[in-house]
Amino acid sequence: MSAADIPANGEVASPARAKRASAVTYISWTALALMTTSSVASLRAAPTMAVYGLACVFLYLLPAVVFLLPTSLVSAELASGWQGGVYNWVSEGISKPMGFLAVWCQFAMTIFYYPSLLGFVASTLAYVFNPDLASSGPYTAVVIVVVYWSGVFISSRGTKGIAGLASGGLIIGTLIPGAILVTLGIVFLGQGHPSAAPMTSSHLLPAWAGLSSLVLIVNNFLSYSGMEMNAVHVSSLRKPGKEFPRAMWLAMGLVLAIFILPALAISWIVPAEELSLTAGVMQAFDAVFANFGWQWMTPILGIMLVAASLGGMLTWLAGPSKGLLLISRQEGYLPPFLQRLNAHGVQQNILVAQGIVTTVIALGYALIPDVSSAYWIFSVITTQVYLIMYLLMFVAAVRLRRQAPDHPRGYRAPWLVGMCVIGFASSMAALLIGFVPSSQFGGGSTGLYILIVGGGALGLGLLVPFLFYRFRKPSWKLAENSEEVPS
Repeated sequence: MSAADIPANGEVASPARAKRASAVTYISWTALALMTTSSVASLRAAPTMAVYGLACVFLYLLPAVVFLLPTSLVSAELASGWQGGVYNWVSEGISKPMGFLAVWCQFAMTIFYYPSLLGFVASTLAYVFNPDLASSGPYTAVVIVVVYWSGVFISSRGTKGIAGLASGGLIIGTLIPGAILVTLGIVFLGQGHPSAAPMTSSHLLPAWAGLSSLVLIVNNFLSYSGMEMNAVHVSSLRKPGKEFPRAMWLAMGLVLAIFILPALAISWIVPAEELSLTAGVMQAFDAVFANFGWQWMTPILGIMLVAASLGGMLTWLAGPSKGLLLISRQEGYLPPFLQRLNAHGVQQNILVAQGIVTTVIALGYALIPDVSSAYWIFSVITTQVYLIMYLLMFVAAVRLRRQAPDHPRGYRAPWLVGMCVIGFASSMAALLIGFVPSSQFGGGSTGLYILIVGGGALGLGLLVPFLFYRFRKPSWKLAENSEEVPS
């Protein structure tokens, strides 16, 4: 879900430029695997699954098989045959209105993604100054607003090199802290301390207490989302048919290791009933450092995690909105005001409009007493909106395989129809399960939970794009070669 998904312009490369590009476009399958790992893996979801202890292994493996694998291979076939990202895939396979819905959902999910991401940033940052602030809703809301608008200002200036922050974030904010957490967790157990969560074979599966006992698995679909972004690189492999599956299997192994091992380490150290979904990583670091007398390291690790998250936010901030902008200019889906660029060529008006909604959502942290409940609700809404796009992608893939079987493809996914059925069914199940309150909701009103999640996911994911499409005007469509007037 980035600008890499969408062609930057409509220009045709010159023969000389194409020749130069062809000499440098090939990448190794291991490089693609690492790129995929860096865009998907994060420690942010670890506290969510640590609640389940040893059962988190199952809860990570299941969505990897029924969602991560189908998404990776299906999007690879689509990317190798149709350029332009998910909009073109769905437009060709279903219709242009559905293509707009798909690219809108890619953009709209970020409106709820940023409050949940920055909620994690706020609670992590609290451990640098005052850990008690991690459970403060007003403090969390203020951090979200200040950091988000700072990111908008930086992005609107057209700052170069932002993408490098995210690539470095894999090492600085994920691999190093994750390795430290797992290593010290093992030492913690080796010193004779009992695990906070049972580690016996009888706890391999989550205890069944109705649908709510499995609701947390929904968050893992969001953890694995974004694979369609990396599928656009399938044509950069020398032997896509052989190398892309290798890259995906290696990436899956790395992603699972990054997700599962830190979650287990947290479950060893922090009891589930004391675990915060936003501050759980820092709780674990603080607890294990206290055991070794190294609590002075807690703020350092906090700064590393915050830096990586902020780098990722800046990288994601302009990508989805840029894709929506380009499609809207071609087809006239958004009003001209939202299509204007500033003096730096950045879609500032879209970012500001998105920021206004994000600010309103951030107030939820101040209004909902339990910060973990707010974090969970926003994470579920983010997942719901994104899953709509995946449902459309799986349908489009089946239709394109049947309607255009001879269309050139650099990679053909094995058992595509079956994988699309599995992917569609699991995505739909996750979407529906998301309406069931989890134990992390803090015992609040079920009706209120459904109203918030349903209103957020269905309203923003379906109603808003329908209104844009229904009331669009011919004047909204900008000529491809028109001059942009800075807003």
